Amino acid sequence: MDIERRISLRFGSEAVESATHTNLSAVRTDGDFLWVAGDETATVERFTLTDTGEYADHVTFDLADVVTLPGDPGDEVDVEGLARQGPYLWAVGSHSSKRKKIKSDHSDTKAASRLARVSKEPGRRVLARLAIADGQPVTATPDGHHSAALGKPGILDLLDDDEHLAPFLAIPGKDNGLDIEGIAVDGEPGRERLFVGLRGPVLRGWAAVLELAPREEDGELSLAPLDGDTRYRKHFLDLDGLGVRDLCRHADDLLILAGPSMALDGPVRVYRWRGAALIDAPEVVHRSELHHELDLPFGTGTDHAEGIAVLPDDELLVVYDSPDPARMPKRGTVLADVVRLPG
Repeated sequence: MDIERRISLRFGSEAVESATHTNLSAVRTDGDFLWVAGDETATVERFTLTDTGEYADHVTFDLADVVTLPGDPGDEVDVEGLARQGPYLWAVGSHSSKRKKIKSDHSDTKAASRLARVSKEPGRRVLARLAIADGQPVTATPDGHHSAALGKPGILDLLDDDEHLAPFLAIPGKDNGLDIEGIAVDGEPGRERLFVGLRGPVLRGWAAVLELAPREEDGELSLAPLDGDTRYRKHFLDLDGLGVRDLCRHADDLLILAGPSMALDGPVRVYRWRGAALIDAPEVVHRSELHHELDLPFGTGTDHAEGIAVLPDDELLVVYDSPDPARMPKRGTVLADVVRLPG
């Protein structure tokens, strides 16, 4: 796989101060706009394509300005997926719990103590539909489309007795616990289906994608039944033991960015799930049914591919968490990769 070129994302000073530019976790194209999100804020970021081929004119939007967020004010949402469909930008948080990190100056006793501490992180349990007008999220558009977030029951509530996923709800995402990364949307406004990718758990080498049908009721989103009374479907995919790191629609297919479920650098690959947008039942997708599109580069402790978005002419834009210093040629500028999808 060869990198065709690199595109500059030029962040504003406030995003640099909050380190959003080094924590990129999601990306989506939108005409001349580019939407990205970081995993340590409660915001989405918008860029505009310039005549020089850069993405600049960076603007930050607070999710709390247009939807009600769970958790406490100031909590990070850990946005891990963005999708653009019709009048809406969709955003999903990781929904994962978190284990304390060990720092180099901690004593053995303190380090062991921190490893025993797990927090539930309710602020991450976000599924939001943002109405977009004139390139920005608004509470409501002039033609009657409204921003809304998922209320109760939430995704974790529905999975509380799931035979596959319930045992992983309390396990931190970095430990192969439940960790949402990636969202793709199909359908007309009011009749959307969402595909939500799970970085973890990976079950004996099989990754999982959830299918949801959000509907607006009294200003909130709820999840409509898909099969009888069941308000979600599970799809299991053989991604060579990797978990889902992002999802992206490409016509009726889903492109899947896949990487390790736990704290490893690689491998990182893109797979194509053909006809995924047309399915209407739970599926077990064998390796022979998935096309391995390409491999992506990764560093040692750096350059972790976290988001993919389709550009014109069958090109794929890739953004990275923990970018290598070579990917940041000057303050506030981060380089994203452009690779060509196989014909």
